[in-house]
Amino acid sequence: MPVTERRKVYFNDPQLLTQLIAANTTVIVGGRRTGKTDSIAAPFVLRNVQRMPGSTGGIVVPTFKHGLTNTLPGLLGAWKRWGYVIGRDFVVGRQPPKHFRRPITEPFDYEHVISFRNGSVAVVISQDRAGSSNGLTLSWLLIDEARFIDYRKLKEETLPANGGIKTHFGKHSCNHSIMILSDMPQSNKGSWFLSYREKMDPELIEAIKGTVYEIWRIKDQIRQNRARGEEPKPYLRTTLRTLDRKLNQMRSVAVFYKEYSTIENLQLLGENYIKQMKRDLTPLTFRTSILSKRVGLTRDGFYSSMKERHKYTADNCAVLDGAWTDFAASGESRGTGFDCRADADLNPDAPICIGMDYNANINWIVAGQPDGRRLNVLKSFFVKFERKIPGLIEDFCEYYAWHRNKTVIFYYDSTALGSNFAVNEQDFRWVVIHEFERHGWRVEDVYLGHPMKHNEKYLLINQAFSGKQRLMPFFNQYNNPDLILAVQSAGISHGRLGFRKNKSGEKLQESEENLLEHRTDGTDAFDTLYIGCEKFPQTVCEPIPTDGII
Repeated sequence: MPVTERRKVYFNDPQLLTQLIAANTTVIVGGRRTGKTDSIAAPFVLRNVQRMPGSTGGIVVPTFKHGLTNTLPGLLGAWKRWGYVIGRDFVVGRQPPKHFRRPITEPFDYEHVISFRNGSVAVVISQDRAGSSNGLTLSWLLIDEARFIDYRKLKEETLPANGGIKTHFGKHSCNHSIMILSDMPQSNKGSWFLSYREKMDPELIEAIKGTVYEIWRIKDQIRQNRARGEEPKPYLRTTLRTLDRKLNQMRSVAVFYKEYSTIENLQLLGENYIKQMKRDLTPLTFRTSILSKRVGLTRDGFYSSMKERHKYTADNCAVLDGAWTDFAASGESRGTGFDCRADADLNPDAPICIGMDYNANINWIVAGQPDGRRLNVLKSFFVKFERKIPGLIEDFCEYYAWHRNKTVIFYYDSTALGSNFAVNEQDFRWVVIHEFERHGWRVEDVYLGHPMKHNEKYLLINQAFSGKQRLMPFFNQYNNPDLILAVQSAGISHGRLGFRKNKSGEKLQESEENLLEHRTDGTDAFDTLYIGCEKFPQTVCEPIPTDGII
């Protein structure tokens, strides 16, 4: 593929090392903003596309929404900076132009395919779309956000397709190559790729490094000879060919595993970014997503019966397909700007039930809907510091602006009455109802009485997770990332009144080591939602007409 101009591109040390080693299997566990997609995945895809013209590769993402909002914009953004132009050098989601070469194995259709001028194609394989890797013959795989990947599906449906076309590309070390990228996982289910650390041969990696350096040294010597007007010695070229052959052989069997923290990219991000992340993120999220540290979850915590099966995904494929069409035409993503229309678990004709938690520095809404014997926890919202309850409700109403039934069932207990240090002289209940009505919503407020005792709440909710209550809670995992982490890490404390949820962190001042998002405030909002839906079920309301919005 032609390049119109030379340009310098900056890569940090982890990015350079990954590209220079170029192992057949590469696993990078890196913190946020280490440039995993931009400067590790994007060069990996281009290398395979260029060295294996006409090949077919796979870009594996946990959900189509994630691919649209994270992986693909990162790849295309990097290629654009490096001079690759959509429409000229590659096309997305459509039949390639006639002057493009055709792939060796033509896709059944090009709807979710990136096609390059030299005939190479990359198929977007989304795990929430059944059969998206069926019938493919792949020469390489990029697996992004591996901690969200269902390894069973990957092993049964996608890895067998990475057989490649040996007659065409068997000599290349990048044939059958796999790159796995992820933040540090926060659950056992998302930890499947950490085992690759034991599969790496450190001596082989050191041999590759040494060979890469020796090739560079000989090439530099040849350049110096020519600069002096001298013809390089013939043995230098012979040595180069031998080293290239050995390097290719080593790379073809190498496994490279590396864990990086965000601090590795400090030169570009600056110290202020790290300080801000330490202030804004929860301790658990900071340790895993920034420092890339392995951590264990609370196994005997307050919600000990919650399992991986209590998480689900529910994306509206029709809405995402429309966003894909827009993305394919322009190469530009709408970012994270999806609203409730992209959620397939939302019943548009039923009210939305909410539980809330009120605090001077952080306020939560946890939204859900009963569905048979399920309580689907649809989405959670929180605001911090100067943004109080009005801002929180504004966020909710903006997200659910297209919901047909503009009714919320507001469950609250006595903590919502009689005080309001978050807004004004009115109590929390009054402010919540007033703000929803100001946005055109109807509120059915349901009083739960005094807060349930901790031991009773523990028994009720853990029995719910075990299927021993009328409703079992399930979390939309991509709409509740912070809430899920809070629930998973909530501990138990023991005192003179027996055991209780460990809420000691809520009483401490905000500090860099003790942040707001993953204290137990959000879990209290979830508790209120569950207790209300389980103990105080309400009649489903008819849809309220909206002003032309459907």
